[in-house]
Amino acid sequence: VDDSGGRWVVRVPRSPAAGADLEAELAFLTALANSDVELPFSVPVPAGVVDIPEGGRAVVHPALVGKQIRLAGLQPGPGLAAELGRAIAALHELPTGIVAQSGQPTYDDEDLRQRHLAELDDIAATGRVSARLLHRWEEALENIAMWRFTPVVVHGDLAEDTVLSDGKTITGLINWSQTHVGDPADDLAWLVAAAEPDVLDSVLEAYQLRRTELRDTHLVARAELAAEMALGRWLLHGIRSDDEAIIADAVGMLDDLDEVTAAALARAEHEARVLAEVAAADAIAARGVVALEVSRAARPSEEQTIQLDLSDELRARTDDLPVPKSSPLLSSTDAPDPDLANAETELVEVVEAPTEAISQTGEAGDAESV
Repeated sequence: VDDSGGRWVVRVPRSPAAGADLEAELAFLTALANSDVELPFSVPVPAGVVDIPEGGRAVVHPALVGKQIRLAGLQPGPGLAAELGRAIAALHELPTGIVAQSGQPTYDDEDLRQRHLAELDDIAATGRVSARLLHRWEEALENIAMWRFTPVVVHGDLAEDTVLSDGKTITGLINWSQTHVGDPADDLAWLVAAAEPDVLDSVLEAYQLRRTELRDTHLVARAELAAEMALGRWLLHGIRSDDEAIIADAVGMLDDLDEVTAAALARAEHEARVLAEVAAADAIAARGVVALEVSRAARPSEEQTIQLDLSDELRARTDDLPVPKSSPLLSSTDAPDPDLANAETELVEVVEAPTEAISQTGEAGDAESV
């Protein structure tokens, strides 16, 4: 705090690696300050540097307004969650030339995919990650369609402790040492991993509305992959630094992720089977309805055709038959055919014979039934 009450931040590297990161951040922030780009939030503006006895340089800049954001306190809707989405989108709209001027790396989509594949090999070599997770990550990395995107300026280290807020809006982003041109999904991975689903939806909706060009249909899928593989990177860090606490922490989180993944896969397979069975049943039912409708549509014409055919046949057969005078329905005066009369007598005898047999039983009910 200075004499007039102004607050300042002095950043001092504790190691050569931290010193290199601080120099990279200083170069990017200087290039950003010299550009005519306006952001909806503040970034550190270096006021000066000073050499330190341990090597490297310390950087001084005014303190930014706001406190570290807490995802647990975010609510869905047009409030702070939406402001966060718009802030990340504004970052991704920065001209990529600023990164090139600062000497930070620039990667295209295939570069990043190959880097992830190499990292996957290193993670698999530890022997601490389940085959199911490794297979899941490998499938995603081999899906070329997922890795077709337009590289943007990426912060590279977004998290709760690098995003500042006053409770209503995003006031600043800090710690720019990992800035590069790369995959926008990397800046969303921490949200995919930790934010509530409805909060994440609000962030993504505001993000997409703020972006001027967004045809990246696999953005969220890559963010999920980045969030999962971050656990593998944490494991590699523990192994390389020979820190058993970090190794145990990483292995525990990877085991939890494996269990969640297994449950999700089982649920997805079950849902797929149910949907397939429902689709098959619907298809069978649809075919039955179609067949029934065809049958109903064809039946009248078929019956009419059959009736006409039978009428023509009967007419052809009866035109030559003699008609008995005793029939009141027929007007012909021709004499009855003797053969027809004999046939009629035989028919009467056949009908009367069982009738007499039934009547001899004396049981009216049986006679009526028969």
